[in-house]
Amino acid sequence: MATSPVAPSPLGIPKSRVRQLMAASIGNVVEWYDWYAYTFLATYFAVQIFPKDVDNSLVPLLSTYGIFAVGFFMRPLGGLLVGAFADRFGRKAAMTFTIVLMGAGSLLLGLTPTYEAVGIFAPIILTLARLIQGLSVGGEFAAATTFLVESAPQGRRGLFSSFQYVSTTIGQLLASGLTALLATSLVKADMGSYGWRIPFLVGAVISLVGLWIRKGADETSAVAEEIQQGKAERPGLFDFLRYYPKSAALIVGITAAGTVAYYTWTSFLPTYAQITVKFDIAQSLQVSTISLFVFMVLQPLLGMLSDRVGRKPLLITFGLGFLILPVPLLNLLSNSFASLLIVQLIGMVFLGCFTSISAAVNSELFPTRVRAAGAGFPYSLTVAIFGGTAPLIGTALQKAGNVAYFPWYMSALALVSTLVYVFALKETKDQPLS
Repeated sequence: MATSPVAPSPLGIPKSRVRQLMAASIGNVVEWYDWYAYTFLATYFAVQIFPKDVDNSLVPLLSTYGIFAVGFFMRPLGGLLVGAFADRFGRKAAMTFTIVLMGAGSLLLGLTPTYEAVGIFAPIILTLARLIQGLSVGGEFAAATTFLVESAPQGRRGLFSSFQYVSTTIGQLLASGLTALLATSLVKADMGSYGWRIPFLVGAVISLVGLWIRKGADETSAVAEEIQQGKAERPGLFDFLRYYPKSAALIVGITAAGTVAYYTWTSFLPTYAQITVKFDIAQSLQVSTISLFVFMVLQPLLGMLSDRVGRKPLLITFGLGFLILPVPLLNLLSNSFASLLIVQLIGMVFLGCFTSISAAVNSELFPTRVRAAGAGFPYSLTVAIFGGTAPLIGTALQKAGNVAYFPWYMSALALVSTLVYVFALKETKDQPLS
């Protein structure tokens, strides 16, 4: 039966496809709002959960970022298990599972008792909540990114891919904006006592909204449907590695520099400014909110550019930018509002060349049968090793009096990834999804 043409959105996306974008993006907003609320609130609840070392005020913050890193190391497990689940049972079922997990982890964080009240059980409960969130976020990337890219028409995968970080950034903006509002509305004592719990409890509530929206999504994996009908063989847990080892290795090289740059510039930079140049915490959150908004707007523009010129030119631009810029930019930091804003905005322009197309590049390296696990596991493993440890390394270097080494660490990883972009990665923008 013939159907009437569907009017496109302002970005040229048919409205039927917009519904798919919303289903993935709304849930992703919830996932990453909860995930980043932890980072923005770490300086407030660290001393509530960990006993404060009177000789070194960085000890509670180091312990908090240690658990931040532990949560990241659950991401590869989530990428593997939830990715395999998405390949076998469909992207929609996997995305429903991940958002339920994230809401549960957020609720547990919001209700975590203090060290004074329950002793060692406080950091244990915090760690458990973070492990749940890490499993969820790793699975979310595996399922939602493949869902986004598979929903895209030919020639639009870069644009659709960019909504992974559009929605991620919206989640960050909500977390950053609410934290900034609370930080300016509450006195410091109230913020440290109970104010930090509010964003986590809000996250648990809005996860229910994301769950409801995702129920209206259409499945994108015909292979998963054939597996359920017994018409196709179920992929093994490590089939992506068995049959496509080069693609898995490529994702590690592609992602190493991008994940450190991303978590430094979008999450850790305000804390870095606080511990290096004594930048005001409330003002740093305001700068972060402005920068994140600009970063979000850049994503679809750069995604569309990649659909025209290719993935490699953007990745190489990112790699060269972060090879050259981290040392001079971080040395420019002072305790002025303008200095932090300029540093953050310059970095985010180059960072957008990576984030806008990351989902497309990873997904284009694997066939549908193993795409979720293949893209999800090596990506999440690399993020755990390099991205999850970035705040911990930066804070530890500050404690040791060697914080100047941190930007050199970023540049070294950028060199490795740039070599991968130039010599190992083939252009994929015109290749049809297998």
